[in-house]
Amino acid sequence: MAIEVGTKLEGKVTGITHFGAFVDLSGGVTGLVHISEIADNYVKDVNDHLKIGDMVTVKVINVDKDGKIGLSIKQAVDKPVESSRPPRAPRSDRPSGGRTDRPGGGRDGDRPGGGFNRDRGGRSFSNKSTFEDKMSRFLKDSEERISSLKKSTEGKRGGRGAKRM
Repeated sequence: MAIEVGTKLEGKVTGITHFGAFVDLSGGVTGLVHISEIADNYVKDVNDHLKIGDMVTVKVINVDKDGKIGLSIKQAVDKPVESSRPPRAPRSDRPSGGRTDRPGGGRDGDRPGGGFNRDRGGRSFSNKSTFEDKMSRFLKDSEERISSLKKSTEGKRGGRGAKRM
């Protein structure tokens, strides 16, 4: 019987190691179930999940050129199909998300200069600005923050070469 990737087979656990379990498939062919492929949850010790002689259903996940067969127990279990969430509505159709009509906006209203249409410096900007405008504004603000950070930490460094006051 040819072993192909994706097929589900019955096998018997013949050996357990700290990194997984060896499963004997039909015809004396043996494959390895890696510890990460035993269960959906974290497996600290293989012996907690499998014993030598257990019959298990496995799925073939890979077959190497040198004959090594990779198996998975957790992929062999048919999981119930999860209901997919409906697609999100476009932004214009979404509810306000907790925003209020207070000056400064809703969730950020408690922060000075807050609001949804303000950058960190408190300056207003249009939602219609181009990517280049936003990127140049970001770079400018970033350079300002880095230079002020350098100025404030320059005199605080110890060691040789530090400024003495």
